[in-house]
Amino acid sequence: MGTPDFAVPSLKILLESKHSVEAVVTAPDKERGRGRQVTFTPVKQFALEKNLKVFTPERLRDENFVNAMKEIQPDLFVVVAFRILPHEIFAIPKFGSFNLHGSLLPKYRGAAPIQWAIINGEIETGVTTFFLDEKVDTGNIILQEKMMIDEKDNLGTVHDKMMMLGAELVLKTVEQISDGTVKLSKQEDSLATPAPKITKEVCEIKWNKSAVEIHNLVRGLSPYPCAYFVLNGKHYKVFRTKIVTESMMVNVKFGSTINFQPTTNNIQLTPKEIFIKTGNGILQILELQPEGRKRMTAEEFLRGYKF
Repeated sequence: MGTPDFAVPSLKILLESKHSVEAVVTAPDKERGRGRQVTFTPVKQFALEKNLKVFTPERLRDENFVNAMKEIQPDLFVVVAFRILPHEIFAIPKFGSFNLHGSLLPKYRGAAPIQWAIINGEIETGVTTFFLDEKVDTGNIILQEKMMIDEKDNLGTVHDKMMMLGAELVLKTVEQISDGTVKLSKQEDSLATPAPKITKEVCEIKWNKSAVEIHNLVRGLSPYPCAYFVLNGKHYKVFRTKIVTESMMVNVKFGSTINFQPTTNNIQLTPKEIFIKTGNGILQILELQPEGRKRMTAEEFLRGYKF
């Protein structure tokens, strides 16, 4: 059971294993784009290419869907980036249902674990498989695998590395369940941290925060949905930034130390660079997207735009 690109490698690795994938469950088809063309989820697209049986229920509690799942007589449900399963679904398989989660549970329970780990400046994250329980992301842990978050990583790069690491952990988990060698560990609820859905409010840059906080926000939301700021009624998405260190403060293009006047001038420009004063430190914008335009470097932006 899965929907986005993140879930495809897990399905692929199971198909290539000795185990039998009896069916795939994914989100319903949707109309997307200007032409309102009906498109499939990445998981459905891949499943159809492999001639797998696909279910796309609108409602997981629908009687027909529940009966269809029971008729398969599954040993196990493998859930990767899908919806919250009701008890009457996740209790169907002989060995239960497990989920792949993009954090080291109990840290970052919720819809956006990768984003919040980066936003909060974590240098380590990982993937967890756990058996589904009544409360979301609280079930007993089966396996975990750690991975580092590099200072140059953003949401896109961490997502892609975690997607492949997660697929390997899914297969290991299925093997252990199949062999009867699973050793479960209970989650310590007191150590839990939230990873709620990313909202538009979360995405807005607040310049009174520190350069480090804003830089991590940009990394955690790039390339989608993107951190943004509003200036003179225009929205600007920010894809890449750099924290300006003390050694970078003297800039030959300015002829002197970057000098921001209190309350009056919080933006300084060179022909190729954009510097912004924050609540603590200076941030350089490297890539951005003006409202109604394409993504561009600061140098490309400054050829035709000014703040």
